[in-house]
Amino acid sequence: MAIAINMPRLSDTMEEGVVSKWHVKVGDVIKEGDILADIETDKATMEFESFEDGTLLHIGVQEGNTIPVDQLIAVIGSEGEDISAIINGKPNEVSQQEPQSTSDNQVSSNQQDSAVIPQGVEVITMPRLSDTMEEGTVSSWIKKVGDDVNEGDILAEIETDKATMEFESFYKGTLLHIGVQEGQTTKVDNLLAIIGPQGTDVSAIVSKGGVGGVITTTEVTSSSSSADIAKESLDVKKPEPSVQTSSTKNVVDNSTQRIFASPLAKKLAQDKGISLAQVSGTGENGRITKRDIESFVPVVASNNLETVATTTTVAGLVEQTNEIPNSQMRKAIAKGLSKSKFNAPHYYLTIEVDMDSAIKSRKAINASLVDAKVSFNDMVLKACAIALTKHPQVNTSWQDDKTLQYEHIHIGVAVAVPDGLVVPVITFADQKRLTQIGTEVKTLAKKAKDKKLTPNEMSGSTFTVSNLGMFGIQEFTSIINQPNSAILSVGAIVEKPVVKNGAIVVGNTMKVTLACDHRTIDGAAAAQFLQTLKQHIEQPVTMLA
Repeated sequence: MAIAINMPRLSDTMEEGVVSKWHVKVGDVIKEGDILADIETDKATMEFESFEDGTLLHIGVQEGNTIPVDQLIAVIGSEGEDISAIINGKPNEVSQQEPQSTSDNQVSSNQQDSAVIPQGVEVITMPRLSDTMEEGTVSSWIKKVGDDVNEGDILAEIETDKATMEFESFYKGTLLHIGVQEGQTTKVDNLLAIIGPQGTDVSAIVSKGGVGGVITTTEVTSSSSSADIAKESLDVKKPEPSVQTSSTKNVVDNSTQRIFASPLAKKLAQDKGISLAQVSGTGENGRITKRDIESFVPVVASNNLETVATTTTVAGLVEQTNEIPNSQMRKAIAKGLSKSKFNAPHYYLTIEVDMDSAIKSRKAINASLVDAKVSFNDMVLKACAIALTKHPQVNTSWQDDKTLQYEHIHIGVAVAVPDGLVVPVITFADQKRLTQIGTEVKTLAKKAKDKKLTPNEMSGSTFTVSNLGMFGIQEFTSIINQPNSAILSVGAIVEKPVVKNGAIVVGNTMKVTLACDHRTIDGAAAAQFLQTLKQHIEQPVTMLA
């Protein structure tokens, strides 16, 4: 049977490869271990050998051409064999060159063992709530096993790499199974929950991890109950003791077991925003009392995850280290910024802006407004939007084989939140007034801090502004928020001696630094953009026309 040879993934970051040279030609007899071609990856050029015996029947990519990973590059089989199904892109009809972990009989057996979904039962999987989401954490379950669920009911709150969002049901029935406990993380498309008619046996689905899937957060069997799963998933393996080292773990108990607390303790906990699951009760049978709430010290934790405090005694002194698990947001930030910093060639240009006129103009504008107020950051955003219309090279995105130049202007505004940084977007900023921009920024910033931003509110930016001036930072550089080509770093307004009309006077200045991707923005284009930006900030009346 003919074997389809696909472009191999020869490095962990490889997405496509170039066949720099073929060592064989169509009609050649191939032995296992023969070198088929030299393939250029994103890191090196490597020899690619065959794992099959046969005749080379087809070459799908010519020397010097680029093709994505897993796309057809060649076909090996018996001489004269019909390979039209492979060439025409029907992979189900052919084999592929890859290590086989199961025999044909085992595959057939696995297919026969696949879970059959009973009538009326719906399998709910971890949804992809943002374009970059790969896994999600269940912050809290709003429903519990046995509850009736109606279409539109909120099932759970799910933390993605960008925000915590409510996840609603599209189905009606009874919540029969919860596959991921509070505080646990699982990959997109893994089993999250099962909804169906009350009393339906879904153990076969659970044992298969959904529909042929596998639950990564906990291993379950067909005889496992929800309570067993919850208990198993919360078991913590304690570290082995070592000399002069002690280790303590503060675990947030999110199990469904009842928590005993006095009515007054419950009321105090609610008023103080304390989760009773974090409080150790000193009353009878572990009952939580008023005194327990008043003396409670919050656990240092991140997103319902486990924090490990390790203390070590050295020369009579105690050293303590807290291991705080990285949240989904923090991991996504690290991944995105690392990719940007090491893939995009950054360069930086800094200018100093005279803010005297901006200060007077802002005071006059706000004096005429009743409700909305305009900030200096709003003025910078509006100036950026106008400058981008005049310098479209800055309003671009690098795409390897092409550069996208946007006609629309969507400006991302970096907002600090407890877990890191999010970038809500002011869409069509060039078409909005200063007061509109100011109102949107305030609304989006509040939603960011409350973790209520939607994916749409954080996507589509073509340029980004980061402002640390309110913290007294006078000058800094930022990493580009890809796929943008540039990001503006805004410093504090500083009162200092300046030269005006040949005389030294007291003035107010502000430094801004533009970080650019040199693949799309030339130095001269970036400098011209900054000149235009400076003109509009220094003469705010030009932004009101």
